[in-house]
Amino acid sequence: MMVEYVQMSLGKSFKTAQMLSVTSGLMLYLFMFMHKGFGMDIKYIYLVSFPVLGIFITLLYEKNVESYSRHPYLISAILYAALPFALTNFILFTSTGEYKPLILLSLFIITWSSDVGAYVIGMLFGQKKGHKLFPSISPKKSWEGFFGGLFFALLTGVLLFIFKLTDFPLLHMIAISLIINLFGVLGDLVESQLKRNFGVKDSGKLMPGHGGLLDRFDGTLIAFPAAIAYIKLCSLI
Repeated sequence: MMVEYVQMSLGKSFKTAQMLSVTSGLMLYLFMFMHKGFGMDIKYIYLVSFPVLGIFITLLYEKNVESYSRHPYLISAILYAALPFALTNFILFTSTGEYKPLILLSLFIITWSSDVGAYVIGMLFGQKKGHKLFPSISPKKSWEGFFGGLFFALLTGVLLFIFKLTDFPLLHMIAISLIINLFGVLGDLVESQLKRNFGVKDSGKLMPGHGGLLDRFDGTLIAFPAAIAYIKLCSLI
């Protein structure tokens, strides 16, 4: 996803810096994974600063002056596309290093259910006479689809509690489902606005007819950090 983001935002500019940006994101995830899962000292995460420093050094040799207005996207790629998934390691592992993938899987299931609900209800009731959610950014999104996604997300959260896929209490599952739905929609709108600004229809061509990975996981980039923050603040794990 980072590759798609930097290519979408920067095109052929800053090629070396693009590679350094992606390297920074991969290192961030890897060191976070090693720290939470295998007890590696957190101090090694500071090594990420070296490729980040390299990004700024390469800017000294960039000859395309017009491209400079977009160079902040090299850093935002790390924050927007890499950091959210690096944070998932805080719910993949407990404080003792125990691996618990079902919590992250539950977040994905709620996200996908919300997407399905928004699509189905939006197609049935929001296309012709529906009320547009944010027409200036995403003309196809409707309030009908939003509430359809919200209903499916909440229903899924309740079902996950009933079938004990997680140990979270019911009220917390409802809250997490609500957070994922609300911030997932925000994530969709943010990516739609980015694509409009960059003049592209899809973030990539990895899946013909469906765009790139960023198009598929855009909602999670904002929804997951918000849900993880809730889980940690409420000391659920």
